[in-house]
This record gives sequence, C-alpha cells and structure tokens, in this order.
Amino acid sequence: MQSLYFNLIGLLSVFALIVHTLFLGVFLFCGILLKLILPKSLKIRLADPIIVEVSLIWMGGILFWMRHVHRLKVTINNEAQLSMAQWNLVIGNHQSWLDIFVLFFATYRKLPVLKFFIKKQLLYVPIAGAAWWAMDYPFMSRYSRKYLTKHPEKAGKDLETTKEACKKFTHVPTSIVNFLEGTRFTEAKHKQQKSPYKRLLKPKSGGLAFTIQALDDKFDTLLDATIYYQDKAPSTWEMACGRCGDISLHIKQRPIPAQFSNMDYTHNPEHKAHFQAWVNKLWQEKDDQLAAMHAQSDHR
Repeated sequence: MQSLYFNLIGLLSVFALIVHTLFLGVFLFCGILLKLILPKSLKIRLADPIIVEVSLIWMGGILFWMRHVHRLKVTINNEAQLSMAQWNLVIGNHQSWLDIFVLFFATYRKLPVLKFFIKKQLLYVPIAGAAWWAMDYPFMSRYSRKYLTKHPEKAGKDLETTKEACKKFTHVPTSIVNFLEGTRFTEAKHKQQKSPYKRLLKPKSGGLAFTIQALDDKFDTLLDATIYYQDKAPSTWEMACGRCGDISLHIKQRPIPAQFSNMDYTHNPEHKAHFQAWVNKLWQEKDDQLAAMHAQSDHR
C-alpha cells in the first residue's frame, strides 16, 4: 500500500512538473524572442533578466513542491556569506540528480542563479534545453578515450568550450557549479577507479582550472559544498516519489589562491601539479567531512 502511495505521488509530481514547465515556457520563449531580436546591450539589460526571473520562478515552484508535498528535509550548515552581488565558483560531490536541487535549497535567491556544465545532448530537452541555452549554460561534448584515439583533433575541445562559455559570465555576477568527479558516484565506479578517497571519486581538475583562468580574478570566493544522504542517493524516480530520506548539506567558504588565475594549466607542468595538489587537498578534506557527517548521522 505504501509503495502504491509513493508511486502515485511520483506520477502526480511528473504531471505537475509538465504543467508548471509548459505554463512558464510561454513567458520563457517571450524572453528568448527578445534575446534574438534585440541588440547586445539590450539583451543584457532586458532579455536576460526576464529569462533568469522566469527560470527562478520555475525553480521556486519545484522547491515549493519538494518542501510541502515531498516533505524533503535538508539540514544546511552554512559557513559562507552568500550575496547576489558576487561571482561564485561552487564545487561539490555528485551522487544524484537531486544534488542540483539540494544546492538550490541553500542558495535560491541568495546567490546569482546557479549555472552547471551540461551535456550537449540535453540541449534538445523540450523547453528546458532552450532555457539553458538562453541563460548561457555551457554545453559540453564529452568524448571517450576510444573516440579520442580515432579523432585526436577533438582532444582539448571541452576545455576550449569552457573558456568560451565563461567569457559570457563576465558581465553580471554569476555562480558556476562544477561537480569535479565528472559523473555520479557509485560503488562500482569507486572500485574501478581505485579511488584513494573513501566516499568520493577522483576529482578532475582541468575544467575547474580553465574556469578560473577564463574569468581571471572575477571570482569573489569558492563555495565548497558537501552533500550527504543519510539513507542512499535517490534515483530520478525515487526523487519524483519523494523517497529521498534526510539530507545534510555543508557549505564552506574558501579562498582561491591568486596565482591560479594567471597559471598556464595546459603547458606548464609545474603550474598543473600545484593546482592538482590544491584540488586533491580540498577533496581529502571533503572526504573527511563526509565521514564526520556519516558519524553524526549514526548518533541521531
């Protein structure tokens, strides 16, 4: 009986999301039309704010549903100062699609709208793909090692895309989110990687390095977000059904060493080694933080 209840909630959630998205999609495409026809200066001052506001209302509706229908409980330990007037680089561990909404729980209308690196295939998702394009979300084409062996000319294209995308973020305060593991954590991936961390996959530092370089000294701070699921990270359907369990989020504010904005990550091995050592240190501290959150959960 309980399973039937949760499945009905899941179906209702999907239906509500579709209606919510279609309704706001009308206003979104009005903003996109303005973005296409207006000169650049007016795009930034008129079209972009409309698109961002529609997207925030869309996200606000989802967060309302999660709070009041799913009864999602997120315990937030925030040690950072959040401001709408600052550029933020946000890093976090990645376990589920829910990670994105957990970050919005803590930052909604407290930081500039969060922007993620998105797989290029998601550009074709109805309405959402158009919204991500209109908001200048960076779309990435990820190539396998096997593909790059046959097409070596594609090597480094992701990093070039990162730099080009980040140039668009210099006009107004922006929050860029980077899940350094590059994929969602699973025990199978952890074992395959032989990760030195107990609860994390190995971090990939290239995208983060190029983001910092592309925006030079624009970033005011690094927000280090650690997400812990007290049960297990939910699947997409479990998320729709509200079967998420309790969640803890810890946000720590960290400085970004000044020398990294001027480094040559690609061609200078010493610069690359220093940056990777810094990232690995952050990741070890995050692994320790997850262990502490797990221990705290066990004592509840």
